Amino acid sequence: MKQKLIIGNLEVCDLPELGIKDLQVRIDTGAKTSSLHVDNIVRLKVDGKPHVEFDLHPDLYDLSEVVRCRVPVSDTRRIKSSNGDTEQRSVIRTRFKLGDHEWPIEITLSNRKEMTYLMLLGREAMADKVLVDPSATFLAGEQSSQ
Repeated sequence: MKQKLIIGNLEVCDLPELGIKDLQVRIDTGAKTSSLHVDNIVRLKVDGKPHVEFDLHPDLYDLSEVVRCRVPVSDTRRIKSSNGDTEQRSVIRTRFKLGDHEWPIEITLSNRKEMTYLMLLGREAMADKVLVDPSATFLAGEQSSQ
């Protein structure tokens, strides 16, 4: 069996292709897809292909810090949230970095402003790469690649 990264219920990640570092992410094994809170979503076409532009506030405590991103849309899906509401969300593919480990994931873009954390990591993104210790936090930074 391949060595898996052990993570806690809360970790710090980077989204290098989006220029985001040190973003706290809630680990949610009950969620199928990962989601990211963004503001000011604009859907547009670039060279005939669908893209989205959005603002991201990487620092939960400093909302004046804004990163503007433009990325291709890989899909659009109807997602059912934890409160039972269904919404149409744009899906993007990007690199996800946790500790010394990095891999591609899909993220739905949504309004999570009522949530404590800006990003939620779901089962599809964890796949065969991690094991979750729900009693711990911030374990990924303590481990190195093997």
